[in-house]
Amino acid sequence: MEEKKGVIYILTNPSFPEYVKIGYADDIKKRLQQLNRTECTPFAFRIYATYEVSSRLSDLKIHSIIDRLNPNLRSIETSDGKKRVREFYAMSPEDAYLIFEAIAEIHGCTDSLKLIKPSADEELAEFIAQEIDTESTDRAAAFSFSKCQIPLGDQIEYAYDPSLKATVVDDRNVEYSGETMSLTALAKMLSGKKYSIAGPRFFKYKGEWLNDIRRRLGV
Repeated sequence: MEEKKGVIYILTNPSFPEYVKIGYADDIKKRLQQLNRTECTPFAFRIYATYEVSSRLSDLKIHSIIDRLNPNLRSIETSDGKKRVREFYAMSPEDAYLIFEAIAEIHGCTDSLKLIKPSADEELAEFIAQEIDTESTDRAAAFSFSKCQIPLGDQIEYAYDPSLKATVVDDRNVEYSGETMSLTALAKMLSGKKYSIAGPRFFKYKGEWLNDIRRRLGV
């Protein structure tokens, strides 16, 4: 009787882009449905790549290879006195795929390896997750004009209407229409947004976004 084939998979999730999940499934679509049934992650898992195999334990061999190369990559924790070893690895999907590719080439089974193109919905989810992460980072650290090499007295412009300009009056605040306020307060006033926002994402200095200046300078 012919043994049923399954796949070793590489899964990604925008909720934790620094990790990939590597495991085995007889039916990858059903496995994906099981994982995405939970409401514990903001975004769904997606298939990055699959490698068709005939053995259920093939994923353990992949785990063993990665663990031997770098034992610090795997997600391992102790909870309630019990050690939990999971199928998550702190590596990029590209690096995980290179390992799969090398194994497939050694065994002459490159036809069994498939890189899955993300759907439009998956690409959108990744974009949204990146935007949320960027905005969260921007809000976490207070913007400093001096660190971004923007002198007092210089003007910044509202990105969505360059005719609206504000003058830098100290390291944290600007003056607009005779009133001194923070970037976030001015951004809310000009944009009409009521929810929490990151002020630097709404202004430019000499044509460059303030948050881009901060990232470029590493401040």
